[in-house]
Amino acid sequence: MNSALTNEILHKFRSSFNSDPKNILAQNVCSKFDPFEVALSRKRLETNENVFKHKIEMEGKPVTNQKSSGRCWLFAALNVIRVPFMKSLNLDEFEFSQGYLFFWDKIERCNFFLNTIAHTLKRNETVEGRLISFLLKDPIGDGGQWDMLVNIINKYGVMPKRKFPESFSCESSARMNQILRSKLREYAKEITDLVKNGGTDQDVERLIQEQMSTIFRIVGICLGIPEETFTWSYYDKSKAFHSIGPITPKEFYEKHVKPLFDVNHKVCLVTDPRATNQYEKVYTVDCLGNMVDGRRCIYNNQRVELLIDVAAKSIKNGEPVWFGCEVSKRFASKQGIEDLKVHDF
Repeated sequence: MNSALTNEILHKFRSSFNSDPKNILAQNVCSKFDPFEVALSRKRLETNENVFKHKIEMEGKPVTNQKSSGRCWLFAALNVIRVPFMKSLNLDEFEFSQGYLFFWDKIERCNFFLNTIAHTLKRNETVEGRLISFLLKDPIGDGGQWDMLVNIINKYGVMPKRKFPESFSCESSARMNQILRSKLREYAKEITDLVKNGGTDQDVERLIQEQMSTIFRIVGICLGIPEETFTWSYYDKSKAFHSIGPITPKEFYEKHVKPLFDVNHKVCLVTDPRATNQYEKVYTVDCLGNMVDGRRCIYNNQRVELLIDVAAKSIKNGEPVWFGCEVSKRFASKQGIEDLKVHDF
């Protein structure tokens, strides 16, 4: 079979394109403006109304912004957790520190990656194989799963955003991740060489600990390093003064947050409709995680109808829903509309 694009075929494409005035109009517009913006369906904008029979009573202020980072899972989770926390403390505005969890996730995830490389080598995976090639493609990212959040909060707790505010690399993480990717690949090579040369488990552990000392320094320089204890003072809605601390972030979570929202009491429901993965069973993914000896990422596979029903019941009960989906497919970001027909291509 030979399907080369000959000059004759390309001439037909060009002639067909130029013969339709709609193509010329679309070209004029889309070469000047964002194609997704000009494809917005006016009819869908006219009929969209943010009016619901059931709504969370208090959504929490201020509106949070992950900016140029992949921390949606952390922002969404902390937004959910802050609702009962703000109600309990009678707060008008409040944010948990997304940067705090981001810091510890970066540290733990780098350590998890280096240990994963060592484990895969011990089970005779080759550097040229698909698994290690996949792991090396993106050793450190920003995105995460529910059980990763549980790992970080159970070990390190949470703190108010005022006690660990955002940094440049929190809000724009690409450069920090670029540095970390380079170092992690370098360190993966060192671990590989050590294992191939007969290094013991203790030798590998010592090497990873040395490597993590540098990783900690890189992340600490880019994000700042959270204090081990803090004191948080605030006014509630009635202008009454309160102060909590000195206290560790883990103690803060255990004493003041966990009684209101225990991350361990939640499970992650997913819909994977592939015939190979049966419903009403739990699954995990090999080499996926963020903490050595932490909880594995467990997915409870259920039909989408059940997820819809559970989400609706949660909202009716006044509790927000933490969820993940491929929002970019049919999403008008400026208008905040998720609609399969919001774009008319």
